Amino acid sequence: MGSKFFRGMTTGALVGIAAGMMMLPSMDRTTRRRIKRAAKTFRGTTTGMMDSMMGMMNR
Repeated sequence: MGSKFFRGMTTGALVGIAAGMMMLPSMDRTTRRRIKRAAKTFRGTTTGMMDSMMGMMNR
């Protein structure tokens, strides 16, 4: 059940980022790169947290 929560939270964040990018087409290349890097960092962080939580639950 915890896995579904984190998956949903991550999916929602990524959808929000994508929607924000579509609503601001006038962003320059630098801004898009920053957003892309932040999304990758966020994804890595949440994946690591989810793995840790799953490890704790499986003990």
